[in-house]
Amino acid sequence: MSSKKEEGMEQEKVRLNKFIANAGVCSRRDADVLIKEGKIKINGAVVTEMGYKVSPNDTVEYGRKTLSRQKFHYVLLNKPKGFITTMEDEKDRRTVMDLVSKATTDRIYPVGRLDRETMGLLLFTNDGKLAEKLSHPSYQVKKVYQLTLNKDLTEEHFEKIKEGFNLEDGPVKVDELAYVGDSREIGIELHVGRNRIVRRIFEHFGYHVDRLDRVYYAGLTKKAIPRGKWRLLEPKEVMALKNK
Repeated sequence: MSSKKEEGMEQEKVRLNKFIANAGVCSRRDADVLIKEGKIKINGAVVTEMGYKVSPNDTVEYGRKTLSRQKFHYVLLNKPKGFITTMEDEKDRRTVMDLVSKATTDRIYPVGRLDRETMGLLLFTNDGKLAEKLSHPSYQVKKVYQLTLNKDLTEEHFEKIKEGFNLEDGPVKVDELAYVGDSREIGIELHVGRNRIVRRIFEHFGYHVDRLDRVYYAGLTKKAIPRGKWRLLEPKEVMALKNK
């Protein structure tokens, strides 16, 4: 008769393809392919057994990466106006966490932030390594915004912004700038991740940003996500983020 401890360890074992999928590498079906092709190692040895079960103390490797047993979640929100980007608020204001409360029972948190009146893409995860990577300035994550100004952007200011200039906390260089409608409707692409950077760019030249929407973030778009709604990232999207 097995002991209760042995029974508990047996219950904690996870099929290898599920373990790989939970680690955010790929789907279970694609994980079966990786196993079959001998690309997965457990405790230093290649395992090709499809039904293999991973024990809590096993070390699972894919290439040079050691995979985590924790199930990671990746949630993409199309944020509306009026919500602050924080885990909780002492003033009991609406937060982005209210919008993704049904995405998972595990604790997730936003990667970076959007101010209360800014709309658009906001990523949530419990994958600390990926969150740190995307937030670090050295990775220069690409972001695209569409915005409406309180008045027409002059050609002179348009050219100055494109050329680059200095703010109080350092130089600013945008990647692309374009009129997307009339002279008040602007599209801007940049990798800079400083606080309120888009609003501050235009405020520097005497404009007020009436409407600001982040429409692209690190390869992700708002396609098929209505305002105020969210979706889970697909495994291929997670891998693309990790490989940036």
